[in-house]
Amino acid sequence: MVDSFKELRDKVTWPKYKELQNSSTLVLIASVIFALVIFMIDKVFENAMNLYYSAF
Repeated sequence: MVDSFKELRDKVTWPKYKELQNSSTLVLIASVIFALVIFMIDKVFENAMNLYYSAF
């Protein structure tokens, strides 16, 4: 455990606050875009299935 603490204290480079903010914002935006793409794909498939099943 002492080795782990020494490694965290001496060898790990921690991001600056501004860099952390930028990365978090990028992840948030990418997640929203990804969710919107999945939503649109789901709606396309839903409409296709409704169209298919209404034909019978």
